[in-house]
Amino acid sequence: MTDRMKRPGGGTWGAAVWITGVFALLAALPLATSGRLPERVATHWGGAAPDGSMPVWAASAFPALIWAVLALGTVILTRRTGAPATSWAGAALAFTGVFMAGTQASIVRANLDRADWREAGSVGLGITLTFVAALTAGALGRIAGRRGELPSPAAAAGAGAGPSMEIPTGQRLVWLSRTTNPWLHLVAAVTGVAALAAALAAAGGLLTGMQWAVVTPFALASVLTLTFSSVRARVTEKGLEVAFGPLGWPARRWAPQDIESSRAESRTPAQVGGWGYRLSGLGTTVMLRAGECLVIHPRKGAEFAVSVDDAERGAALLNTLSAGQPH
Repeated sequence: MTDRMKRPGGGTWGAAVWITGVFALLAALPLATSGRLPERVATHWGGAAPDGSMPVWAASAFPALIWAVLALGTVILTRRTGAPATSWAGAALAFTGVFMAGTQASIVRANLDRADWREAGSVGLGITLTFVAALTAGALGRIAGRRGELPSPAAAAGAGAGPSMEIPTGQRLVWLSRTTNPWLHLVAAVTGVAALAAALAAAGGLLTGMQWAVVTPFALASVLTLTFSSVRARVTEKGLEVAFGPLGWPARRWAPQDIESSRAESRTPAQVGGWGYRLSGLGTTVMLRAGECLVIHPRKGAEFAVSVDDAERGAALLNTLSAGQPH
C-alpha cells in the first residue's frame, strides 16, 4: 500500500464547507425572516406552550456560537486522536448540524407572523422529524467514515510486481486502493449546503409554492457529485470490485474467470474525454486524477480503467487469480 493511499482523503474541504455553511444557516435564518417575527421570539417550550424567549439577534447568534464551539472542538479532538476517530467525527458533525439547523427552522416557523412570542405554535412535530433526519445523517456519516478507513499495509498483503505474482500455498492475498478528488468533494459540500439552506427556507415559509424546484436540483447535484468523487478498487479471490462514493455504492464487479488480462497504464483526462465516469474509444475510465490506472480487459465487452495508486500490484494479483481459473 502506498503512502498516498494512507493520507487523509479529500473530505477536509467538504467538512470545512459543512461547518461554515451550517453556521451561516443558523445565524441567517432568524435574521432573514425578522420582518415576520415578533421582537422577541419563543425559544423554549414547556410542553405545548412556549415559556422562554430571546431577542431576534440572540436567537440568531446563540445557536450559531454553540455550533461553532462544538464543531471546532470535534475537529481539534479528531486531529489529536488520529484517523480512527474520523468516522465518529463525521457522524457527530452530520447529526449535530442537521439537528441544530432543523431545530432552528422549527423555531422560526413556530414564531412566523406572530404578534407576540407567547402566541408561537408548537415545535413538537418539527423537532421529531428533525431528530429522525439527524439520526439518518449521523448514520450515513458513520458508514461513510468507516468505508474510508483503509487497512494497514500488512492487511493488504502482496509482494512483487509485474504481470503476475506467486501466491504462497494456503494464503490469500488482498489488494486495495482508493482515490478521492477533493475538488469534487468541495462541489458536493457546497451544493449540499445550498440544498439544506433551501430546505430550511422552505420550512421557514420563504419559498412557498416553489420549494421543490429550488431544493431538488441542489440536492441531486450534491448526491451525484459525492457519489463519483471517490472510488475504491479491491482485488480478492472473488475478483475485482470497484465501489463508488463514501458509502461504496454503486459498485461494479468482475469474477477472475471473466477477466482476460489486467495491466497498469497511465491515462489523462484529455485522453478519455474529461473527469468522472467517462466512455471513450479506450472503453470506460473512472478518471479522478491523471496518472496510473488499473486497466482490465474483460472476456466480454470493452476495457475498464480506474485511476488508483499501486495499480501494478493490483493487475499482477488479478492476472494470477485469472490464470488459476477454468475458462
